[in-house]
Amino acid sequence: MPATARPSAPEPRPEDHSDAPPSSSRFQRLDGQAVRRSAAALEHRISTRFPDRSLWEVCREVVGIVDEINAGTGISRRRVRLARVLSRLGVVAIVLFLGGAVALAAGDLLEERDSIGPLDMLPLLETIINDLVFGAIAVFFLLRVPERMERARVLRILHRLRSLAHVIDMHQLTKVPERLERGSREDGGLDLDRTELTRYLDFCTEMLSLVGKSAALFAEHTTDGDVLDAVEGIEALTSDMARKVWQKIGIIQQQG
Repeated sequence: MPATARPSAPEPRPEDHSDAPPSSSRFQRLDGQAVRRSAAALEHRISTRFPDRSLWEVCREVVGIVDEINAGTGISRRRVRLARVLSRLGVVAIVLFLGGAVALAAGDLLEERDSIGPLDMLPLLETIINDLVFGAIAVFFLLRVPERMERARVLRILHRLRSLAHVIDMHQLTKVPERLERGSREDGGLDLDRTELTRYLDFCTEMLSLVGKSAALFAEHTTDGDVLDAVEGIEALTSDMARKVWQKIGIIQQQG
């Protein structure tokens, strides 16, 4: 039987390469489509195993948010694009205005250079410097407007993911091992045996992990501190929630 050829080692990157992952790499970036496929597969598994429970509908919400993240569409996204175009037009207008003002002042200065003394040039130079300073401030402000709008858009979606994590946690919150002995729902039970309850809780942990991965998709293309802090907060939140669910699963397995 012929031996399977091992893939060749990647070629070393030049010293002046960028910090971004190489274009040939498939494992140094989080693939949004892979996250989407995992979420859709989990939704199908939950709906097949527990069609009478609403957990699969929560997973459908996760799929919808992942689709929204991958597509980059929506009213807020269109507003950000419009703001970016308008801000660039504003920057061009400011640069043209300042350039024209400085050119006119320089032209007047050249025409009257013989009759203007050094002291007479100070007010003119002060005016030019003030115009350049205020123009630079205006340009900086205009360039930051789309960035602030994009940050607000991302933080709104991250807030939805955080809320979704709490919804998932509410679904597992009442699924305690003690209710296994009570029988039906009318008697305060769960209508689940130990295997089904373990599988239900396992689905919750998978969904929490996908919420964390969905949040991490925003960290792929940004270095914004507020966004990275929010992503890190969601990942820590979902990890803590999943840890508590695994403690329940461990108790169920010990009792079984």
